Amino acid sequence: MVVLMKSKTKIVVLHLKELIYTGIFAVLGILFIILLIIMFLPDKKDAENVGVSDTITYTPGIYTTSLLLNDNVLDIQVTVDEQRINDVAIVNLNEAITTMFPLIEPAFDTLAKQVCDLQSTENITFSNENKYTSMVLLNAIKASLDKATVQ
Repeated sequence: MVVLMKSKTKIVVLHLKELIYTGIFAVLGILFIILLIIMFLPDKKDAENVGVSDTITYTPGIYTTSLLLNDNVLDIQVTVDEQRINDVAIVNLNEAITTMFPLIEPAFDTLAKQVCDLQSTENITFSNENKYTSMVLLNAIKASLDKATVQ
């Protein structure tokens, strides 16, 4: 008994242009899926910070740090409650200080807004024009917040 196997040869014609388009769409599809996964997975920071807002960070009150500028005292006042920085203000700002240091007020206003918005003294930005003034003021704000921080 002899069995003959017949096979039909099939010729498949693939156009290079179609292969390139298919490859590009496959790569874009994979990137889209990865992007969706990254966007909708919870962040590690969110997972770590669950319950952190319930902890007491500061002792509520008003904390002051004094700066001595040319024999004039300038007080930086920080008002906090248990979890938030509510206000940062300059106290005892007299005309002599504003005349001798004209960048004090604009630099401080910028810093105070950022500290209240970010609820931290980290990642604060300031311009190069008032870099040193801002650094002195930021250190005073940090000192006031250190007084308020619960140990």
